Amino acid sequence: MRVLTVNAGSSSLRLGLCEGDGAVIRRIAEVKYEGTQIVVAWLESFLAQAPSEVDAVAHRVVHGGEHMTSSRLIDAGVEGEIERLAPLAPLHNPPALQWIRACRRVLGDRVPQVAVFDTAFYCHLPAVARAYALPLETCRELGIRRYGFHGIAHQAMWRRWRQLRPDLEDGGRVISLQLGAGCSATAIARGGPLDTSMGFSPLEGLVMATRPGDVDPGAMVYLQRALGWGPNELDDLLNNHSGLLGLSGLSGDMRVLLSSDSPEARLAVELYCYRARKYVGAYMAVLAGADGILFGGGVGEHAPQVRQAILRDMEWCGIALDPEANAAATSGEHRISLADSLDVWVVPVDEAAVLAEEAIRVVSKIGDEGGQM
Repeated sequence: MRVLTVNAGSSSLRLGLCEGDGAVIRRIAEVKYEGTQIVVAWLESFLAQAPSEVDAVAHRVVHGGEHMTSSRLIDAGVEGEIERLAPLAPLHNPPALQWIRACRRVLGDRVPQVAVFDTAFYCHLPAVARAYALPLETCRELGIRRYGFHGIAHQAMWRRWRQLRPDLEDGGRVISLQLGAGCSATAIARGGPLDTSMGFSPLEGLVMATRPGDVDPGAMVYLQRALGWGPNELDDLLNNHSGLLGLSGLSGDMRVLLSSDSPEARLAVELYCYRARKYVGAYMAVLAGADGILFGGGVGEHAPQVRQAILRDMEWCGIALDPEANAAATSGEHRISLADSLDVWVVPVDEAAVLAEEAIRVVSKIGDEGGQM
């Protein structure tokens, strides 16, 4: 089966073509575009180079809410639920919807489309990691809980980790860091996530390119009162003008900040790394130790200075980077820890393989059951 994978992030778009039977996935082609604007010509150009027609399309969809906790064949009901959840993931769900509709225009209704949800990986978070200390009935009524995001990326890293360490039962205990325009950390024990840094929306947790991560909600209430803001202004501030961009006043791009000597840029980078280090320490406590630390994403895979700053002075918990190995790891997969350290790896995140596997599974199941596509 040939699967077109569509991965619209907050700052880039990846189109891929994979082939496989569910057990083995082979990547045929992939292209990345900066920006997420919907340009159907990109899709048509990419498909024109494909060696044969597409059998299915797999879309990364960030927010699946409480009900869509597994990959789904996209029908009117699924599409409507993705749209209903768009206010909770405004940088992600709307572009995903646009690409679903663009693929339908280009490929027609004959090609099944499958939604693969970032939140699905976290649907069984322990209650203590899932709940907020807000009135319980209000949370139940409105679906307020910690959903977690970047699940496809963390799942991909964990799968590769299991291959790297087959001696550990179900992968042991691992802390994975997905660092890009969006950033998150996840604590995984024997295949199941115990906690993750993103919560009700992709705003919580680590400092990101344009999102602030953890912020005292009292500061948000104060901003609204002091500036007379409504929810739209606050939403715009939190999603588009905060994080590295807001702190530095220069850019949300880590590459730009690392090359700048301005004090604001240095503060932005230091806070970014400090927040990630705090989460690593917290998740060491959650997991009662760890067998490995994994770095993925554009920053995690390509910025040795950031990895070094995050794991600085953590020998107390068994983490010791190899400075030379870390400096050399600017692309591809590398072990970057010393021999007597717990494992620290840079693992390129293969979300396309997870998307393709899920699409093949969903479409094959429908075929086996004699369903309509």
